[in-house]
Amino acid sequence: MSKPRKPKGRPISGWLILDKPLDFGSTEAVSKIKWLFKAQKAGHAGTLDPLASGMLPIALGDATKTVPYVMDGRKIYEFTVAWGEERSTDDLEGQVTHSSAERPTEEAIRALLPNYTGVISQVPPQFSAIKIDGERAYDLAREGETVDIPAREVEVFRLTLLGATPNLAQFEIECGKGTYVRSLARDMGRDLGCFGHIASLRRTFVAPFGEDDMVPLADLVALEKIESDEERLAALDAFVIETGEALSSLPHIAVSDDQAHRLKMGNPIILRGRDAPLATPEAYATTRGKLIAIGEIAEGEFRPKRVFAVG
Repeated sequence: MSKPRKPKGRPISGWLILDKPLDFGSTEAVSKIKWLFKAQKAGHAGTLDPLASGMLPIALGDATKTVPYVMDGRKIYEFTVAWGEERSTDDLEGQVTHSSAERPTEEAIRALLPNYTGVISQVPPQFSAIKIDGERAYDLAREGETVDIPAREVEVFRLTLLGATPNLAQFEIECGKGTYVRSLARDMGRDLGCFGHIASLRRTFVAPFGEDDMVPLADLVALEKIESDEERLAALDAFVIETGEALSSLPHIAVSDDQAHRLKMGNPIILRGRDAPLATPEAYATTRGKLIAIGEIAEGEFRPKRVFAVG
C-alpha cells in the first residue's frame, strides 16, 4: 500500500489581501501568490475580472475554510460608466451591441439612483461565472450562444454618484453578495435611454477587510530579489493577516490551552460564568489569538464543527 503523498509547500495559513492590478485574472493572481509564499493551498474570496482592479482576498492554507464567510460579506466598488454604447460583456472587453447618441443629464442620473438601492432584481451578464445546465455562462457566450440567465435578487445598501460628464459617470456602490456591477451599468443605460457599459471598476472593500489591508502585487514581487529563502518568506509572511480576522462578524470566545486541546480533538467544552456567551448557531474560538475552531454554542457548551491547525 503506497504512502499518502506529502503536500508540497509550506503549511502557512492566513489571509493575504491583494491589490490586484488590471489585466490580471483572479486565478492567475492566486497562483502567483501561492508560488510566492510557497503555500500548500490557496484560494480567493470573490472573483475580480481582469479589467477590474483592487481588493482580492486570498486565503492561504487553513484559511480557505473561512472563504464562505468573506464571500458573504459586503463589498464596496468604485466604477465608471461610459454612456452611448452597450457591449456584449457589459465592459470595455466586449463588442458593441447597441449604441445611442443620447446622453443623460446629471439630474436624470440622480433621479434614477433610488431604483437601484435596496433589494433589486438583476440579470447577471452573459459573460459571467453563473452556471447554466452545468456550464459557465461565459463559456457558452464565448461559443456564440445567447443564454437565458434568470434574474435574481441582490441587495444594494448604497449607490452614490461621485461625478459626471456628458459621456461618463463615476459611482461608488456598497452591495451584498452576488451583485454584478456590470449588470448595473447595463440596466442604468437602458433606463436612461442611452445605453452604457463599465469603463473602469475597482473594489475597495470586502468585509471585514478594508483598504488599509491591501498589498500591491508589485510590493510582493519586489521581495523576490531577496536571495535568502528564510528572509524572503519572513518578509512576505509579515503581510499575512490571522485567519480568525475573517470571522469578526461572528461571536467570539477565547479559550485556554487545555480547552483548545479538547476542541482540536473534536470535543465540546463547557462555558461557565455569567459572562458566558448566549446560544448561537455559529461562533469561533481562539487560543493565544489564533483561530482554533468554528462551532455552535448550545446548552452551555461550545461544540466544534470545524477545527483549525494552530501554528
